[in-house]
Amino acid sequence: MPETPDTFRHVARRLVADLRGVPDDTPARQIKRATRSLGPLIDELLVKHQVGRTTPEDTIRENWPAIVGPAIAHYSHAGLIDPKGRLTILYNQPVAGNELRFHQAAILARIQALPGLRPLVKGLNIRAG
Repeated sequence: MPETPDTFRHVARRLVADLRGVPDDTPARQIKRATRSLGPLIDELLVKHQVGRTTPEDTIRENWPAIVGPAIAHYSHAGLIDPKGRLTILYNQPVAGNELRFHQAAILARIQALPGLRPLVKGLNIRAG
């Protein structure tokens, strides 16, 4: 027998339970949602979080030593690209941070020269981390 959706509000369920003398254990703020199949939900999450796909951040990380140089690459790494197109760069040495800021325009140009990244990366956000 297929399960019918619960269309009664909590007040109505509580009144019916009181009338029948049955305890109502349902929380007052519980929202019952329709059960979803697991397959499409997993597919949706894989697409949303880009699991198994190459992201622009992956391309930047693969080329990071060539973009900033091996010495600075050892003390820094590329983070995520925010919705405004700013790439977060994290560094763990103050000297690396100064070098990244000093060469910010050249770094941005090298990143934008990578295939498919010109429209995505519009600026850099350099911070300690």
